[in-house]
Amino acid sequence: MTGSAGIPGGTGGAAGAGRPPRNRRRRLLRWIGLGLALLVLAGAATGWWLYNKLDGNITEDTSAAAELGRYERDRPAHLATGSQNILLIGSDSRSGKENAPYGQDEGTERSDTTILLHLPEDRRSATAVSIPRDLMTEIPPCLRADGSRTGDRFAQFNWAFQWGGAACTIRTVEKLTGIRVDHHMVIDFGGFKKMVDAIGGVEICLKEPVNDSEAKLRLAAGRQTLQGEQALGFVRARYSLGNGSDTERMERQQQFLGSLVKKVKSNGVLLNPARLYPLLDAATSSVTTDPGLASLRGLYELVRGMRDIPTDQVKFLTVPRRPYSADPNRDELAEPDAARLFQQLRTDQPVTVAPPEGVTTPTPAPSATPAPTSSGAASATPSATPSATPPPALTPGPTDGTGPATTAGTTAGTATGGTVTPPVPVPTFTGTTAENVDCR
Repeated sequence: MTGSAGIPGGTGGAAGAGRPPRNRRRRLLRWIGLGLALLVLAGAATGWWLYNKLDGNITEDTSAAAELGRYERDRPAHLATGSQNILLIGSDSRSGKENAPYGQDEGTERSDTTILLHLPEDRRSATAVSIPRDLMTEIPPCLRADGSRTGDRFAQFNWAFQWGGAACTIRTVEKLTGIRVDHHMVIDFGGFKKMVDAIGGVEICLKEPVNDSEAKLRLAAGRQTLQGEQALGFVRARYSLGNGSDTERMERQQQFLGSLVKKVKSNGVLLNPARLYPLLDAATSSVTTDPGLASLRGLYELVRGMRDIPTDQVKFLTVPRRPYSADPNRDELAEPDAARLFQQLRTDQPVTVAPPEGVTTPTPAPSATPAPTSSGAASATPSATPSATPPPALTPGPTDGTGPATTAGTTAGTATGGTVTPPVPVPTFTGTTAENVDCR
């Protein structure tokens, strides 16, 4: 008996009349699969191209690495496993199209700004320490660009970069502080402007208007956002802002960097690919780094370790110093404050900063580190067994607001064989955080 499915116009034929043939469905699925595969391949190819473009932007400083290797035995040991010390160098080079407008290229460059960035092992804070360009210090023998070598010199700090580039500056910092420098970055004027423009400018606040023809800077008083050219003039200006000292310029640079950190963290740059790419493109094409950071992966690992640090734990300060006894226009380290700071960083101990007396700052959000006390000095992190002994006073540092250390608290004393070891004072240094950005 023949079923209805075999009869033309029967029930089975009517049901199958609206379906495409099986081979047509297969062809359609193959085309869809091929399209998806092409999209995946295109995305992967684009990602690979972008990665290689950014990776190839970075300039690797092989000459500095070779010079540092020559003096490896003389360099300080790394005492704190997991922590990192990165030397950030702002070059005043006039070479190249981007830097030519700022002066004649004489084939030399000095470190316009030098900051030692310490990242502790737990990555819960970051401490950026400015080193004055006019600080008088011992500069070790260095390799010049022409192949000759300098001898030991006692000179102002920024001469090290002119004589021997990054390697000479690193060795000078290590000799000055006893701190091992793990990585370094050098950025010039043009690179700085590109990075500021890439994030849409940085907000600053001025108490008074500025008109500085030398720095090509003209700004009104109040809160405003600076783009690349204005931002460069702002951090470089010296004689038209405040008292014209390098001290105030470094404080202004620290305030600007604090605002930059807040901008990058607040608008989701690090988590937004559309915003992150322009910043990475500007950053990678603007820096010269040691081989350890001269890759996109190396820079990404560095940024990833910093992105979760609260802004109130991103700290800025200047090495404690005072006017140089032989020339008040130069600086020298203020001891024992400088030695205390270097020891804190060398052994990966937390550094506490507080604003100068009379300067008020916004109250930061609650964090693991206590907020500043009403006296203006930040209290130390309490120990497991607080000491009832009043903290001893430290030897006074400079009184001109350039970074004296004061006693913020003490760590608990310990008992050994019936003898109680006196509590150790925890110093507080004059400085600020990325959270406390005020009018300058």
